[in-house]
Amino acid sequence: MRIITHNMLKCHVKNCTDPNKQFPLRFKDVQLEQVEAERNDEFLVRMLPRLDWPALLKTSKELGMGLPESIPENPGEDEEFLQAVHTFIMETHVKEGSMVCDGCAHEYKISNGIPNMLLAEHEI
Repeated sequence: MRIITHNMLKCHVKNCTDPNKQFPLRFKDVQLEQVEAERNDEFLVRMLPRLDWPALLKTSKELGMGLPESIPENPGEDEEFLQAVHTFIMETHVKEGSMVCDGCAHEYKISNGIPNMLLAEHEI
């Protein structure tokens, strides 16, 4: 699972105690892998408004990877910024582990790079 996917996932447990803590899901015991991918600057610039930057920044710190604190005024012209974003959201893959909701502590397993977001009947 690429980090870009993680930035769009949130907890959907019906009795989750705090909706403000349903996103971003916190990684737990994850195994990361760097998979080289061709950089597409146009795609990155178009995706920036769709990404939750504070959540992405929190995740990058959690995983010990660096991202700039803020998006520059002209991100398409900032080579260093584009490379950092590309490396983090497109080349960083979570192979194994889990994601945990800080609102209800529900754990979503990740196996072979695929997050299991299915809920049990009583959680829907």
